[in-house]
Amino acid sequence: MAIELIPLPLPASADASKFADFGREVRGVDPGNPSPEQLAEIQEALYKYDALLFRNATVSPEQQYALTKAFDPESENYGHGNNKTQNTKKSILHPDLKTIPRVPQVQLIGNGTVYDHEGLAEAKLKHPSHKTFHKTVVSPEDDAKGVTRFYRWHIDAALYDLSPPKVTTLYGLVVPSGEPQVCRYDDGTGDELPVPLGTTAFVSGRTMFEILPDELKSLAVRAKVKYAPHPYVWMAPAHAMSTGLGIESEGLELPLEELPPWEEEKRKVLPVLWKNPVTGNLHFQVHPCGAAELLIDPLPEGAKREGALYPDGAHITDLKEVRDLLYKMQRPAIAPKLVYPHDWREKDFVLFHNRGVLHTVVGAFTKGEVRAFHQCNLAASSDPVGPSAEDVKKWA
Repeated sequence: MAIELIPLPLPASADASKFADFGREVRGVDPGNPSPEQLAEIQEALYKYDALLFRNATVSPEQQYALTKAFDPESENYGHGNNKTQNTKKSILHPDLKTIPRVPQVQLIGNGTVYDHEGLAEAKLKHPSHKTFHKTVVSPEDDAKGVTRFYRWHIDAALYDLSPPKVTTLYGLVVPSGEPQVCRYDDGTGDELPVPLGTTAFVSGRTMFEILPDELKSLAVRAKVKYAPHPYVWMAPAHAMSTGLGIESEGLELPLEELPPWEEEKRKVLPVLWKNPVTGNLHFQVHPCGAAELLIDPLPEGAKREGALYPDGAHITDLKEVRDLLYKMQRPAIAPKLVYPHDWREKDFVLFHNRGVLHTVVGAFTKGEVRAFHQCNLAASSDPVGPSAEDVKKWA
């Protein structure tokens, strides 16, 4: 029997027309034990819809790892390097991850203290929030009223040495119930978004590209991002913007000579646009916090130069200029009407296209609120494919 795909319930804030091909609930299959035929259907659906939800699932760490690995059988290590990043105490990821001992590719994430869990006698979890990373925070008075922010819009990826994972799986084991919150952008636009407590918010990289004006589409299709070495260590002393979409340019990044040992050839240079292997769509996939430089190809022969940005190409190394340009391109796609904030239930199993969406955690928990999730993503066996020559000709 074929699996059944049901549109996700969208919040009232969402523009339904922009979510026609985004997100599906999958019924009629056990994600922990799919048949080969069901697995093929899941893989095709994932690349078509970018996020899949399985309700009331029972999935062991071994099964979660197996399903994640099925998307890239040659992948093996956790996406950030089997916790090498976590063990670097200067990394911003250090407090967020606890490894499941018998399946080191699966991480325990969340909030509060969890006991006797999958071989972990005691795990003290810290839910990341804007209070730990942003330049500014909401006032205590607003915090008490349930006002919050996006934490950090990102792709799951080491962005150094290892290739970005193709997919991420998230499994909700303990989901605290609580009052909804209001996510404020605090960027002068007045934008805000009602969100469930502790939501994971998603935006489509395809939509991020499609809504750009022509001159920014032309720029995106010609551009590559060079990421900082050990970016999560490099960015750790810095502060995020109020929208969680990148870093404030204050010169606080760790100097390159103070980073753990690194090699220039292991720095990642990735296209701004990543090509979907099933649909052929182009997805705007940039982790703005780790971006250090932009490399822009010149316009192809015959392209219209009038109004074009950097028609002769460019290598932008000024960090503020890099960030301002990326922000200009990415900010429209995190508008409230384009964000899907998932309303977690216990035993929700979510599989998402890590090369097709950006995501962020939202909100803050009190110290005593326990939230426990299993997360798995695997460093891919190859880097993402960028735009083809035909794509460049079409969009540049």
